[in-house]
Amino acid sequence: MRYLRNDELQIATRFLFLSMAIVVIQQDIEHVQRGAFKIKEPYIHMLEKMIAEATEERKNLRQSMKRKQLKVVTLHKNDSFSSYLFLCEGREEKRNYFNRAIRKKVEAIVQELMQRVLPPVQDYASANTLFDYPTESEIVPSVEFDSTLNHMKLPERLYALF
Repeated sequence: MRYLRNDELQIATRFLFLSMAIVVIQQDIEHVQRGAFKIKEPYIHMLEKMIAEATEERKNLRQSMKRKQLKVVTLHKNDSFSSYLFLCEGREEKRNYFNRAIRKKVEAIVQELMQRVLPPVQDYASANTLFDYPTESEIVPSVEFDSTLNHMKLPERLYALF
């Protein structure tokens, strides 16, 4: 039976899974620092930006939780399930989560944070480049057929290449 409203549960679960995502990202930073990466700085910088984004969001969630008197308590964990108690203004709701489902939710949050901190990828066709690429009419020469000589006649500018 549900005792918390949707908005309350949404804030509390986002806080819970975002907190888990921060721990995962912190562990990833340690792995990168100790790992065999040749160039570690870009990865560490990206992960630190992700932590900053997540920490800011968690701070805002914590403020909302304080206003609504919301709390999240870990009840117990085992290999398959984790149980949490959500408290709000004297109401409570116990939730059991399959650990694989928790992993998927945390992974989705990590991907969301990554998308927030990385610049959007530009398509090659729309990217600003240093080179001025030729247009199709400049690449494909206009070829005429000379019926008197029974062969194709190339434009004059291509004869200079041969």
